[in-house]
Amino acid sequence: MGQQPGLAWERDLLAQGYALIAGLDEAGRGAWAGPVVAAAVILPLYRPDLEQVLAPVRDSKLLSPHQREECYELIVRCALGYGVGMVPAVEIDRLGIVPATRLAMWQALSALTLSPDYLLIDGLGLPQLPLPQRAIPKGDRTCLSIAAASILAKVTRDHWMIALEKRLPGYGLAAHKGYGTRQHKAALEKLGPTAYHRHTFAPIRLLDEMSDGRS
Repeated sequence: MGQQPGLAWERDLLAQGYALIAGLDEAGRGAWAGPVVAAAVILPLYRPDLEQVLAPVRDSKLLSPHQREECYELIVRCALGYGVGMVPAVEIDRLGIVPATRLAMWQALSALTLSPDYLLIDGLGLPQLPLPQRAIPKGDRTCLSIAAASILAKVTRDHWMIALEKRLPGYGLAAHKGYGTRQHKAALEKLGPTAYHRHTFAPIRLLDEMSDGRS
């Protein structure tokens, strides 16, 4: 199943006096369609069996869909608190993907019922948020709180994209979840982009320009 993330980052912060540490990660940043989704998770770091309870948890990209669903249920049952944020394609086009990702993270934090006193974030800092924080490159591989957030974000987004396929048949969204696969590219060339596609992303923008040139 790949590298198991641990609690080294969290334990170091606990030793410094922090108690409610939120892990944050996103899903869908590189997709051509659909929202970018972020999740924030506060784990019960006082539990001596926490790593055993969450032993299956990994970076969401290292797990099968079935494994992610099982881990999702584990995390939701175990967490002290969790929140999810979602920014749609139209806002991604308006803001840009990095600001939209930060907005989704802010929404996820706002959805928490507990107020964290430190943030551990996968790769992307939140400089406008006046909370102590650390951006950890590939944090979902090494930090259990971030790995848990990666699973909540990924599963939430996958469910959203599967539901969207019912409204947009023919694009294969339930299979590729909006990412730039060969199947998705072929469907776009046949059916054209939709309002759920990211029109500022180069492959969609090119199709729009070709369509405008033909009209």
